[in-house]
Amino acid sequence: MKAAAEAITVLPRGRKMVERSERVEQAVTDEQVIQQVKKGHREAYRIIVERYKKKAYFLALSWVKNHEDALDLSQEAFVRAFRNLKKYDGQREFFPWFYQLLKNLCFDFLRRRRNRRFVPLESVSPKDEKRGPRNELNQVLWEAIDQLSLEQREVIILRYFQQYSYQEIAELTKMPLGTVMSTLFYAKQKLRALLKEAWGDSSPQSR
Repeated sequence: MKAAAEAITVLPRGRKMVERSERVEQAVTDEQVIQQVKKGHREAYRIIVERYKKKAYFLALSWVKNHEDALDLSQEAFVRAFRNLKKYDGQREFFPWFYQLLKNLCFDFLRRRRNRRFVPLESVSPKDEKRGPRNELNQVLWEAIDQLSLEQREVIILRYFQQYSYQEIAELTKMPLGTVMSTLFYAKQKLRALLKEAWGDSSPQSR
């Protein structure tokens, strides 16, 4: 723990010191960082933010489908996590605890926003795609996903857009593993029906 404290509080000077600091920061655990923050080393929280900011942003973007809203919500989640660190007891990993804060923020946002804008799937993907039939299919897919319940939408996004395993989804959502699997099953069933209704005989499911 002493080594972790020294690593976290060191002030990088020069390229070699920066590289050394980055290597050490990667080695310390979330729990070690948070313990230092609780002891008054507030600047150490930067390590947590840097470690999870990209993952938090893309999760938020998958839900709210708007760049600026996702950025605001993910940043707000880090602020709330910092303010509530005293409630984090270390009995579970940090990110599943943080995930609940982020999810609640996003879901509250979605409940408040009645007229939602839809964007094609490539807007939440790091890769750009050309316009065409695929672009149209992506928009229809997102519109169908938007008609799912929040729980169903959550497991679809975590499984197929964030590539989490069933066990990881259970840990993040606090759902029993069986509930995750059944929720995902019924979500896929509903998606198939919605896509078939939207595309008719041209639905990818019927091809």
